[in-house]
Parts: sequence; C-alpha cells; structure tokens
Amino acid sequence: METKTVHKLADVLANTKVYANLPVARLVEMAVQRGEGMMTDRGALNALTGKFTGRSPKDKFVVDEASVHDKVNWGPVNQPITPEKFQVLYQDVMEYLQTKELFVFDGFAGADETYRLPIRVVNEYAWHNLFARQLFIRPSAEELAAHKAEFTVVYAPTFKANPEVHGTNSETFIITSFEQKTVLIGGTEYAGEMKKSIFSVMNLLLPEQNVLSMHCSANVGKDGDVALFFGLSGTGKTTLSADPDRFLIGDDEHGWSDNGVFNIEGGCYAKCIRLSEEGEPQIWKAIQFGTVLENVEVDPETREANYDSDKYTENTRAAYPVEAIPGAVIPGVGGHPNVIIFLTADSFGVLPPISKLTREQAMYHFLSGYTSKMAGTERGVTTPQTEFSTCFGSPFLPLHPVVYAEMLGKKIDERDVQVYLVNTGWTGGPVGVGKRMKLSYTRAMVTAALNGELAKVDYVADPTFGVQVPTSCPNVPAEVLLPRNTWADKDAYDKQARDLANRFIENFQKKFPNAAEIAAAGPKVQ
Repeated sequence: METKTVHKLADVLANTKVYANLPVARLVEMAVQRGEGMMTDRGALNALTGKFTGRSPKDKFVVDEASVHDKVNWGPVNQPITPEKFQVLYQDVMEYLQTKELFVFDGFAGADETYRLPIRVVNEYAWHNLFARQLFIRPSAEELAAHKAEFTVVYAPTFKANPEVHGTNSETFIITSFEQKTVLIGGTEYAGEMKKSIFSVMNLLLPEQNVLSMHCSANVGKDGDVALFFGLSGTGKTTLSADPDRFLIGDDEHGWSDNGVFNIEGGCYAKCIRLSEEGEPQIWKAIQFGTVLENVEVDPETREANYDSDKYTENTRAAYPVEAIPGAVIPGVGGHPNVIIFLTADSFGVLPPISKLTREQAMYHFLSGYTSKMAGTERGVTTPQTEFSTCFGSPFLPLHPVVYAEMLGKKIDERDVQVYLVNTGWTGGPVGVGKRMKLSYTRAMVTAALNGELAKVDYVADPTFGVQVPTSCPNVPAEVLLPRNTWADKDAYDKQARDLANRFIENFQKKFPNAAEIAAAGPKVQ
C-alpha cells in the first residue's frame, strides 16, 4: 500500500515559486499583471471578491484540541472540528498549493512589543498579500531579519473543501488550530477573513496575559487623554474616531493591558459605501496608491470609483495603512482610557442621544452590543430590526463573553473610566416617522464627553432604560437630549420604549441566564 506523502508548509514554500515580503508597488504591479484587480484614477487597487462579499460565519471552525477544549465557548460562533479532519484538509491544501506561485508577508499583530504576535501570511493572490501588508503591522528591516512567526495564515481562495471528506459545512472554510498555530482559509476571496481570523486568535491569547482584547477604535487627545469607541457596523465608529482634533491609535481592534491601550493592527478597513470627501475627508484622502478597495464599482474607461454604488455589495471596503490618516499614532500605543463610548444606531428612536452608564450598566450594554438594522439595508428587512452582537464583536470571541465583560468591569473600576452610551440613530420617532440624529449634534456630545464638560451638568434617570441623561450639552438643543420630548405622540414613544426594553431583557436572559447581577443593571419595564 502506497504511503501518502506528508506535506508541511515549509516544504511547500521550499519547492514552489515564492515572492516574500514584496514592497507595495511590486504587489500592485503583480496584482494588475495577473488580472486580480483594476487600478482606479487615484491609484488604489480595486478587487472583486466574487460571490462572497463579506465573512462566512457558518464556515468558521476551531479545531477541538486538548489544550483549548475547556477554554473555548463552543457553539454557533466557535464550531468544533476534529484534529483528524483538520489534518486531512491541511494536507490537501498543501498539496494544492505546490502547483501555485505564493506570496508571503511576515509581520506582527499587536503594536505593544510586550504582547505582539509575530505572524506569517501565505497567499495565492498578490492582492490578498497586499491587503495583509496594509492591515497588519509591518516590520522594520531589523525586525524582519529576526522574524519568527508564531502563527501562520494560509489562504487558498481557489481551493474548495469537500464537506464529506473535510468535515466542513460547505466548500468554504476558515479554520483555526491553536496547537498547530495555523489558520486555514479557502473557498472564499473575501480578504477580511484574514484580518478577523487573527483578531479571533488574539481574543484567546491576550486575555491569558491579562490583556482585554476589544473590537473598538481608539484615539488620543492633545493632552494624552485616550478614548475608546465600540459599535457595530453603521453606528459611526470609524467616522467619530477619525476626529481631526484628535490622533488615531487604530480604527477596529485593540488590547488594553496594564501599560495602556495598543492597536492590534497596522491598518484600517473602512466601509466606503456612499463615501464622500465632505462627509469623511480623512478616509477619502487615505484612498491613494497602495490602498486596496473591495467590490467598489469602477468606471472601466475613466477608472473613477463610484462609492454610491452597491452594484456588488453594500459592504464595499477600503484597506490602507493607519499612517494614511493624518496625525495617526505610530506605533499605535496610548495610555489608559479616560472615556469609553458605546455607539448604537437605534432606528426605533427611543434611546437617549447620549447617556452616562454605571460600571454595571457598562457591562450590561457591553454584553448586549445593541444596534438595529434599518429597513432597506438588507434584502427582506422592511421594518427596523434589533441586532445584539455580544461585546460588539460576537463572531470573533473564542472565550465566553462574560470573561471579557468582567475584565472590562475590573478595568473601569481600576482606572475610574467614564462610560457613555451614544445613539447615532433616530430621534422624534422610528424610521419613517422621525429623522436621523444630526452628525453635528453627535460630534458635539462626544466632544463634551471627552473634554469633561458633561461631568459638570445635571442628569436625570431614564425611566425605562435606567441610564443617566444630561439635561444640557454645549452646542446641542436641550429638547434633543430627552428622546420622549422629541416625539409628537408621547404614548407611541412609551409603547416603543417598552418594546425595545423587552427585546433587551429577552436577549440577555436567553444568552446570559447565569449573569443575574449584571442583568439587574438593564432596562426595567413598568
């Protein structure tokens, strides 16, 4: 009986054509030459990702190995796959890649050298390797010479899994083995899978070092005051953290250690649907040579990008190094946060535009991770719908969410951090009746929270949600601050507020039946 050859990644790299750590310009050239993307009139590279224009959460697995079996919060987010099935898939991917030219990027996740993870990314596509180079932390020449990867991402987009043989749910797979220190990705061309896979890895490794890993953006003021911004897609996280009067630490993934806050990445991954120079000037200017655009409609003649188009998807993206944002903090490290902002876009129009949270309320809203989907943004969504994403990043949490919430509560206590809940959604009524909160008002409220002005005003308790609502705020009309006052029909407001409160309560009871102490800080229905 013939013994099947065992292939290792090192053997594959030794026996095929490898382009290692190419500069940006060379990767752009090769991506265009290989027909992987199109240059825009401003020098960005636009790539189309085919049928997958977002992540594939149902195809994401963690290998059920002895070292992590009792740590991982197994379920729909962390689906188990056996080591044996993973090994068969790994071998088949290695054999497949032996016939390909490969691109390698060596870099880091984690700007704080104490906690950073040396990583290697191996790609079948040049544009994917460019994406990795722009999104992760790029090493200096000295760091590259001494680089030894502790985790490897192998991305074979054109390899399709066989569910019967490989134990996957489809031909697509995103599988992490903590013992093999490997992430295998295939059957999808969506580049964001690389970024979020490493974030998921850090979400297990960092808490073991007493570091809270967070799905948030972070910036710092001229006086060194650090702010964190948590929020799901569409809540304004990237827009509000890219403040021209403050300096960006990072826009999406951070760790909070005993030293302070640090960016896990070296780049930004901004949504660019309906992007305009007037609305988001920093992101607009960051889209230049070396930026990777995903699924943006580009005129084949003029090469002008149409950011208003959703021809391919609403989830159009731009990936660029954080240095492209003026005044970005390099390396991406800062002190301990003074203020934390939780962002929500409440399309029911009942949450206050800004409110102050106790430590327990902060833990409650962190675990709830609420926003709402607006009618028309997704096929089949015709009325506002609630979305609860635990810790504002449930798809990326290998540990039980309460682990992260308790770490957050402890750090809030230790550092006396003020936490605010900011509603960037509707006022005066739900979608179709009210109107979206003015961005200028939201910016004014966030500014007042960051510079301490909201510490000097009077507050009243919201009768349903229990949060403390300011009665005044510089540059914001007082009537806007109390949402019930903005509704013409007060009874309709009360009914809608009760309805949303019940949704919070039902979600929390379902997900966290054993967290009664935290649940007590949630909404109350009279």
